[in-house]
Amino acid sequence: MSQPAPTTRPHAPAGTLTRRSWLQAAAAAGATIAAPVLAQTRAISITLPWVVNGSNYWPMVGKELGFFKKRGIDLTVSRGNGSVAAAQAVANKQFDMGVVFFGGTLVNMARGLPLQALATVGYDSLMGNLVLADSPIRGSKDFEGKRVGTVATSAESPYWAAYAAKTGIDLTKVTRQQLDARLIERALMDKQVDAITAIGSSSIPVLDSLGVKTRFIPWSAAGIELYAAQVIARTETIQADPGLCQAMVDGILESVVYTLKKPEESLEILFKAQPEIALTKGGKENARLSQGLAQATMVAPEAIEHGMGYSSIPKLAGMISLAARAGALKADAKPLVPEDLATNRFAGRIKLSAAEWDAVRRNVAPYAKLVGMA
Repeated sequence: MSQPAPTTRPHAPAGTLTRRSWLQAAAAAGATIAAPVLAQTRAISITLPWVVNGSNYWPMVGKELGFFKKRGIDLTVSRGNGSVAAAQAVANKQFDMGVVFFGGTLVNMARGLPLQALATVGYDSLMGNLVLADSPIRGSKDFEGKRVGTVATSAESPYWAAYAAKTGIDLTKVTRQQLDARLIERALMDKQVDAITAIGSSSIPVLDSLGVKTRFIPWSAAGIELYAAQVIARTETIQADPGLCQAMVDGILESVVYTLKKPEESLEILFKAQPEIALTKGGKENARLSQGLAQATMVAPEAIEHGMGYSSIPKLAGMISLAARAGALKADAKPLVPEDLATNRFAGRIKLSAAEWDAVRRNVAPYAKLVGMA
């Protein structure tokens, strides 16, 4: 699927926040502030899954507010080129850590790369079909006799057949059209296809910024579901430097909590750090929408009951099985053990109260409705 145009490498805004100002900002957000973990300041690099946008920018917020600095980390945040490539870059030691969608980590671990998730941030990758708002496609059988566009290399594409099998769609009666990632949303907008397979947090903002209203049909309703964004590191880093891992996870999750509680203030930090977003037509609304959709996936029993970053090992087992059945893993893939995919060693230290979760639910309710989560 297509993605927003690449942005420049993240850079600090012209005005540097003072220690007092970031303490005040953090206090206003009500985020947990832990004492510094690392004895000396260390330069650490992290890659995002794609270009900086509202669904992944929280490490930049924490960098600007001093959440990493107070933990002894001088953080550099870089854009990625897709979750699979970003995970490979971490495994190849181009970056110390990464923010990667679970599907990218899963594929790379099946190839034998030594990675593990330290924390889960998003609990639904929002795989599904996207149709125009006035489309006659309502139920699964309505896809029959229609044209469905997909990008063969996209994250959700392998799972389309699994969704069809779950919901009784006869794929012999569906015309599948292979599309270029840069053109898939345009194909739907121009009615060259009747529906597309999509990651909701990516394609919905793209079309909305063009003034096109859509309707999302989530595959998670049929049990076709994967985790979304996770913080990953090499297993050797986890084993040799648990203090660094804890400091990074705490810094990232504190940043996530700030964006959940202060979404508008957080976006202003993003626009200051990446002014090209605000200058692009529809850029601000795109960022606001992608933020809201990503935040809707953060409201999950794992985080609510166990604390921010927690991963359900039983659910991971089901996701491995799903990926194998869908053909997302090669036949000669390395056998995967759920406990190897993610650890909860560093998760759960930062928690929201019931009242705080209620406030988050109210904030994300309009976005959750867009992807069938409300």
